[in-house]
Amino acid sequence: MPSQTDTTMIDIAGHPVPVVKGGLYDRFRSNPPLSVIAAEVPGVDLSWFKGLEKNKVDIGFESFSPNFYYQNSRVTAVYTADLDRLRALMPPEVLATVQPLQIWPGRGLIAFTAYTYEHCDNDAYNEVAVSIITNKPGKANLGPFTLIGQSMSGDFWGYVLKLPVNTELARVRGVVGYNLPKWLTGIDRKEDARSVVYDITDSQTGKVDVSFKAKKLDDLSSDVDIVTSSFTNLDHHGQLAYGYAVSRQLSHGSSRSADSATLTLGDGSLSNYIRSLKLGKMMKYEYVPAFQSALYAPKPLAALADTH
Repeated sequence: MPSQTDTTMIDIAGHPVPVVKGGLYDRFRSNPPLSVIAAEVPGVDLSWFKGLEKNKVDIGFESFSPNFYYQNSRVTAVYTADLDRLRALMPPEVLATVQPLQIWPGRGLIAFTAYTYEHCDNDAYNEVAVSIITNKPGKANLGPFTLIGQSMSGDFWGYVLKLPVNTELARVRGVVGYNLPKWLTGIDRKEDARSVVYDITDSQTGKVDVSFKAKKLDDLSSDVDIVTSSFTNLDHHGQLAYGYAVSRQLSHGSSRSADSATLTLGDGSLSNYIRSLKLGKMMKYEYVPAFQSALYAPKPLAALADTH
């Protein structure tokens, strides 16, 4: 996180937010010219973004959609989890539209993903997502078959349970603009030759609560892979909404080996929450050391039928 000396305060929807002084967000508020990015991050291929149009939107504050993420990495582990518990954690209105995928009787799926956004419209930050994998609204939930279909089409749907971030800018934008369950805490990323480790601090105690160790896989594919990740939730007025991000994966690999990822839980609130999901077998691990992304502003769920 930036030190106080390097920050300036701005207002987002009535929230005072410290941002990097002279950083991208301070200067351009989510709409930097690509020429600026090219100058600041030489060597990053920006060709994909040239084909995407930004529009001014009101998401509780003025912003631009989509939000661009130019240089990023992520690691994801998908685990089985207790299906009844997953259903209980979703609002009834959402559950009436989408349900957790049942992979076998009594078991659903949770995706645990750690992201590092090195260069994006709202400055650098780390984020960790705990999400229930669901069917797409309006589509049948056929459990494993739905999962295979989503994998083949690169069109994934989920319900986000937890989303800690390590900058106040990411927190406020996510909570106000995207209706996402974000809070501010320390998320430390370190790596060596073999693995990437994310340590998530408990915001109450200041101690490391969750540690996620992810293996750096060999045999990575450099075939460009376009993936859409969508979420369904309730907006600030209690209405059904959805949002989505389109990602361009530039380097990626996956594994089903149990030792690819290790989730170590402590005794803080996030660890206790994850324990309550009764995680079981790891079904899949994804290592994506290079991807780009465009995050679109949320829309009423009713609009989905018109566009997809």
